[in-house]
Amino acid sequence: MNEFRNTKILVVGGAGFVGSNLVMALLGCEPREVLVVDNLLSAESSNVPDSPAVRFVEGSITNDAILRDLPTDLDYAFHLATFHGNQNSMADPLADHENNTLTTLKLYERLRHFSSLKRVVYSSAGCTVAEKTFDKANATTEDAPVSLWLDSPYQISKIIGEYYSNYYFKQHKLPVVKARFQNVYGPREILGAGKWRGTVATIWRNVIPTFVYQSLKQMALPVENGGIASRDFIYAEDVAQGLMCCATRGTPGGTYNIASGQETTIFELANLINDLTGNPTAIAMAEKRPWDRSGKRYGATETAKSAIGFAAKVDLNDGLERTIAWTRQNLARIEACMSRHSGHLHAPAKAA
Repeated sequence: MNEFRNTKILVVGGAGFVGSNLVMALLGCEPREVLVVDNLLSAESSNVPDSPAVRFVEGSITNDAILRDLPTDLDYAFHLATFHGNQNSMADPLADHENNTLTTLKLYERLRHFSSLKRVVYSSAGCTVAEKTFDKANATTEDAPVSLWLDSPYQISKIIGEYYSNYYFKQHKLPVVKARFQNVYGPREILGAGKWRGTVATIWRNVIPTFVYQSLKQMALPVENGGIASRDFIYAEDVAQGLMCCATRGTPGGTYNIASGQETTIFELANLINDLTGNPTAIAMAEKRPWDRSGKRYGATETAKSAIGFAAKVDLNDGLERTIAWTRQNLARIEACMSRHSGHLHAPAKAA
């Protein structure tokens, strides 16, 4: 995208899984500088691309000194900082507030004074507006109603971030565009990345990296509630392109699903991963997670296609093959991160 050439870009959370994939994509557009700010709570500094155009600042975007030192001539800002994810947020709601809600508020309060900003892109989550159902899912649209009964502090903080995005756009003309992710997967998601955050989800993280690792180790994949839950899985490189489309084509104040539009059950996913890795171990059935009510969901894609020209290109089979290959190549790196939490390593607690 030529719009990013010779620009100055801020990526908050740029050492994380999604953020580092975005930084890699941005570098291909020849920006003048990409400033990465990340406190490495759930990320690794080794994920930050080695490039003369990248400047890495370790710390939270809530740090007043870091906020004060942000260059005022930024062209674009991507706010991807998060407290990953649902289960960790339930274990420590205050940490979720500090790393999700407070990051958004303090960042926006600083950025509203920057007159050069073309767009600020906020990363939200599809689970915040998905219908709470284990019956047939309907595609979640951008204008879906928001329930007052969300399942976790993570979901609450993500929708609060959307509210602040709307407020700062309306009140201060901050050109915020909201990118609502579905379930992102792909290379650079490292099991055990960052610091211990209170639950084994620190290690096992999302369902695809967990299943891929366990399957490569010929472990039994834990499938809950008969595997009837469904998700919309979207490859990380597609998400990076979706974020860039939000920045260059999104209407300030607008919301866009970054989704594949394809619904896949967890049972189907487990069998596909086992087939691709050659894992002979049978699936292990487990009980339903008692807190999770949004059992089946996937995102509508029509608005993103028509308004910002975004459509996912990598299908699930291809994306899983690439993710499995990356995981094989990076097993030593992944296991080194996991080993830091060896005192907490129990039976896998899978998150979808």
